[in-house]
Amino acid sequence: MCGIVGYVGKQKAAPILLDGIKTLEYRGYDSAGMATLAVESGKWEVESAKATGRVFNLENKLKSRDLSGNLGIVHSRWATHGGVTEANAHPHTDCQKNIWLVHNGIIENYKELKNELAASGHKFLSETDTEVLTHLIEGIMNNESGIKDLESAVRLALKKVKGTYGLAIIDRREPEKLVAVRNFSPLLLGVGKGEYIVASDASAVIRHTRKIIYLNDGEMAVLTAGQHRISNLDNQTIARDPEELEWTMEDAQKGGYPHFMLKEIFEQPEALENSLRGRLIPGEGLAKLGGLEIIKKELRNVERIHIAACGTAYYAGKVGEYMLEEYAGIPTEVDIASEFRYRKPVFGKNDLMLVISQSGETADTLGALREAKEKGLLTAGIVNVVGSTLARETDAGVYQHIGPEIGVASTKAFTSQVAILALFTLFLGRQRAMSLVVGNRIAEELQKLPDLAREVLKNNDLIKDIAKKYKKYNNFFYLGRKYNMPTALEGSLKLKEVSYVHAEGYGAGEMKHGPIAMIDENFPSIVIVTKDSVYEKMISNIQEIKARRGPVIAIATEGDKEVTSLVDDVIYIPKTLEMLTPVLATIPLQLFAYHFGVLRGHDVDKPRNLAKSVTVE
Repeated sequence: MCGIVGYVGKQKAAPILLDGIKTLEYRGYDSAGMATLAVESGKWEVESAKATGRVFNLENKLKSRDLSGNLGIVHSRWATHGGVTEANAHPHTDCQKNIWLVHNGIIENYKELKNELAASGHKFLSETDTEVLTHLIEGIMNNESGIKDLESAVRLALKKVKGTYGLAIIDRREPEKLVAVRNFSPLLLGVGKGEYIVASDASAVIRHTRKIIYLNDGEMAVLTAGQHRISNLDNQTIARDPEELEWTMEDAQKGGYPHFMLKEIFEQPEALENSLRGRLIPGEGLAKLGGLEIIKKELRNVERIHIAACGTAYYAGKVGEYMLEEYAGIPTEVDIASEFRYRKPVFGKNDLMLVISQSGETADTLGALREAKEKGLLTAGIVNVVGSTLARETDAGVYQHIGPEIGVASTKAFTSQVAILALFTLFLGRQRAMSLVVGNRIAEELQKLPDLAREVLKNNDLIKDIAKKYKKYNNFFYLGRKYNMPTALEGSLKLKEVSYVHAEGYGAGEMKHGPIAMIDENFPSIVIVTKDSVYEKMISNIQEIKARRGPVIAIATEGDKEVTSLVDDVIYIPKTLEMLTPVLATIPLQLFAYHFGVLRGHDVDKPRNLAKSVTVE
């Protein structure tokens, strides 16, 4: 979850490192630190600085320094082991201050290693698991093994380590070399002209190059200004050509919006267009998903689908469950990926595992994927980041093509995922019993979604006014049924993420089974009451809330006059197929959360305790 950037080349490293880590601050912003290597008084020395809090605190510390080195590493931390202190901030170093490294991941056996190293005289300055690595490498280079080069020492050290890591390492005694290693934590190389940038996310390198090499688990890159070599931990060379990144620098900037979150909410019509483009054949009621062609025959025989995802992607999967069962006729189960491996799921020979992750690097989702592959299941993925681990490890998949999502609270990724799950449903349904007429209707309504989303966004000012009205409340219910039960869960998650108030998402039918006890005039409910198969039941829920003096905000279908007499505030969305209402109903909930969080004085792009890509378990 932490941000990592490393640089080796002919330019000054510090400005490039700072620029890169600013773009990755959404991956961790408890503290930050940098180390660069340069000649001082005729010998190579490391200049380092650390600061707690945001990256600008580190930047302020460095303003008075003339950092001339062409090699360096920087890190933004999301705390796991040890509190938020400068001592625990990265980079960490060894006793002699030769080896410096930054780390994303968790060293599971660090206590055992730390005890051994302390017993042999190593002095530790932090509470982190990461610091163990520097001393482990130092110990190897100081013993009788004869290993004196950084690359070999790192290889040997990592064979003693259990856990996950993305590492960037420099050594004062090898001043032109940067070593990067990956195991279950994302790391990539940006390939420039006579320079390389190591990063945990592509957004840190696109200002300098769009040529990317993704490292796989168990791979090491050894970089100098003029060349690179990739190998496994057994020192076997691996040849891999760079890929062309499809994002641009403009995609990763705010573009005049006050926050990335608002920008990405307003990008949803275009994101939906990009996710749907070239994938519909309306006249034939078909979906064309090129990424699934390689397993199209196998998909005809699928008898059950398992979906695994985390957070917002999990809620998208829950919408997909309703779609796939109602329209494709395929039994579907959705798991929180972090729980998937810790129960004993029963698989059939014709089961499919579908994993969903915007980043393609979510540790728990990758764990679920690997468990399914170990059991021999056919696997597919829905992912945004081209070349990500999930994209490489699934048998086939569908890219979202929505550009980078920088805001920690996911917005455009959710609506894109739901739209792609509708495409997937159409694809599988037409292989089975779905009629041409039904296929045509779904395809036609999917084509309309981007323009309908634009209509919803016109309510922004209204929603901001509603957020002002309710900004002093500290408790909210979000209620929905059927397709919009997951929408309610997602809406409540958004409010929790960016405003830190108590919000609960519920299936509306469950309200009577306990939660209604909390309803009073100080506990508003946001109710998704669209004109669909459960409309009358949702009206009953609203009446139950109002009978207990609970304020109600309704998300309703345009033209519904009945609901206005029952609720305190209403936000209308256009009519669409019931299965697609979550795409439109979610947008007002995103805008409400955004304005509510801003009005309460929070940085909605960087919610406390959260990071964008959860790459540790």
